[in-house]
Amino acid sequence: MALIRWKPTTDAWEPFGSLAEIREEMNRMFDTSLRRRGNLLESAFAPAIDVVEEKDNFLVKADLPGLSKDDVSVAVQDNFLTIKGERKYDWEKKESNFYHQERVYGQFIRTVELPTRVDAGKVLATFKDGVLHVTLPKSEEAKPKEIKVNVN
Repeated sequence: MALIRWKPTTDAWEPFGSLAEIREEMNRMFDTSLRRRGNLLESAFAPAIDVVEEKDNFLVKADLPGLSKDDVSVAVQDNFLTIKGERKYDWEKKESNFYHQERVYGQFIRTVELPTRVDAGKVLATFKDGVLHVTLPKSEEAKPKEIKVNVN
């Protein structure tokens, strides 16, 4: 249940006050509608991902429940990581009617820009229990260099 701030009415007639209330109500309805659509009813699957930076590499985890390693591809170009795949519709009976459906199906593509360049030749991707793990070693020029300062 949503809480709505109580606004006492005044005896004076405000012709534009009613319009403001209508506008607020319409904004609230559209906000609720769009939020629900964004979370549940989109027609494309978009996996959740985490990107963590360590000293020498980046670690990326993507939740891909119900997919196999053959359903997913990983590509690296410059400092961009692209994960592509498809969650296929798995209901075989065409005459079935859904009572409730929240799971989404279809192709997806997620591209993440990394803060620095990575060594594409040393990228390692593993897939276990519906989670894709990608290790992206930083390129040598992207790693921090320690410079000794000489004091006279």
